[in-house]
Order: sequence, then structure tokens, then C-alpha cells
Amino acid sequence: MILPNQLTTLRIILTPIFLFLFISDNPVYIQASLIVYLIAAITDWYDGWLARKFNYITTWGKFMDPLADKILTSTAFFAFVAIGALELWMVIIVVFRDVFVTGLRLFAEWKKKSFTTSKTAKVKTVAQMIFIFYILIVFTLKSNSYLSKNFAELFSYLSNPTVIYFLMLIITIFTFVTGIIYIYQNKALIKNLFFSSDS
Repeated sequence: MILPNQLTTLRIILTPIFLFLFISDNPVYIQASLIVYLIAAITDWYDGWLARKFNYITTWGKFMDPLADKILTSTAFFAFVAIGALELWMVIIVVFRDVFVTGLRLFAEWKKKSFTTSKTAKVKTVAQMIFIFYILIVFTLKSNSYLSKNFAELFSYLSNPTVIYFLMLIITIFTFVTGIIYIYQNKALIKNLFFSSDS
């Protein structure tokens, strides 16, 4: 197995480890979860860079890489629900949209076709990642007794439920809208995928 595919596999393996650590009651485990997630996120960037630079592109990699990304980000969102930081209904909308669009892309790849990815969809991905790291950093550092004691006011503001609610609401609405845009821009291809005579 080539290195980019190994990194993709590593990202999938790290995901349940991150989840176990993050939702534990052990402050050390919670803080370690941030490191695990960072390593997983770095593998996402690095395997993509390797694949493009050295043309390490395989059918397995084209299928598993985006799937591994969605597994990692979806797990993070549900982990935030588990600790009471996010509303479940918002996470369901975000995850469903991302999994649905990823499924369409993978099906199109299997049919030797390609979807058009809009700039708004790329902005959505960046916004989600920034938000995930925001929640991760705030809640993992907050679990440190020294930091939470000496910066109590700062953490109280950064982890304010109302602030987080409205940030997630913006992410949810934006994610949903980009999904609609994605489907609209590729409606002809989607129709062809599912209703063409050779499908």
C-alpha cells in the first residue's frame, strides 16, 4: 500500500481513538484527544499533497480519502453533541449533507464522471474545520485545571453556549445552502447518473 493510502488508513484508525479520549472523564485523555485530532488532520493534508506531487493516485485512495475525511469530521461533531456543546439536530443536518454529497461524488467517480466543486463548498469545508478546532481547543484546554482556574473568565466567554449555538447555526445554514448549490450546479450530471440508459 502506497504512503498516501497508509495515511488515509491511519486517519480512520485515529478517529475512534480521538472519540474515546475526547468524551472520557479523564482530563489528560481529553487534552490528548486534541493531539490525536491534529495528527489525523495533518495526515489529511499530507496524503493529498503526496498524491498530487508524486501522482500517487489510486482508485482505492480516490474512494477512501474523502470518506475518511467525513468519518473524522462527523465523529468530531457527534463528540461535541455527546459533551453537550452542540445541538444534535444541527449536527444531523451538517453530517447528512456532507455524507450525501460525498456519496454522490464517489458514485460519479465510479461512473467515470466528475462533479463541479463550487468555491462556496470549499469555503464551507474551511469554515467547518476552523469551527471544529475552535471547539476542540476551547474544551480540551478548559479541562486543564490550571488553565481553567487562571483563565476562568476567558473560558467562560469562549465556551458560552449562546455564542457556540449561533456559530454552529451559521455553519449549519451555510453547509445546507452549499449542498443545495452543489446539487443545482450538477443537476444535469446527477440526472445522467441515475436516469441515463447506460446507468
